[in-house]
Amino acid sequence: MKAFLKNYRQSPRKVRLVADLIKGKRVSEAFTQLKNLPKRAALPIEKLLASAVANAKVSGIVTEDLYVANVTVNEGIVMKRSMPRARGSASRINKRTSHIMLTLIEKNAEKKVKKAEKAEKAPTEKKVVAKKSKVVKKVEVKA
Repeated sequence: MKAFLKNYRQSPRKVRLVADLIKGKRVSEAFTQLKNLPKRAALPIEKLLASAVANAKVSGIVTEDLYVANVTVNEGIVMKRSMPRARGSASRINKRTSHIMLTLIEKNAEKKVKKAEKAEKAPTEKKVVAKKSKVVKKVEVKA
């Protein structure tokens, strides 16, 4: 599941510090980390994570198996402002914005799907095994 936050009014460099903390963690761990973090970007990323979890629930995915697969922070638009300086000149102020993309993945479900696919592909064959006492047994062998 994915969720996007566009034109968040904080510089991408500062937002990446928060985003890197939750990469690869369980959703519940990520929520607790974001609640206790004293950074300004923690609240918007927490709301974004809640939005991605809601998107997963609508799709029918169990929320206990969700992990934060990736959090990408890209540069958004830059608002240019000017500040008056000495002798009638001006210097530019860049007010930066961020685009944040959060991706969730279901880890346990992948293992379950792979096991189910292997079970479907492996047909059972019956072989006849003879012993020295001339007793014949049928043994099922899974390939």
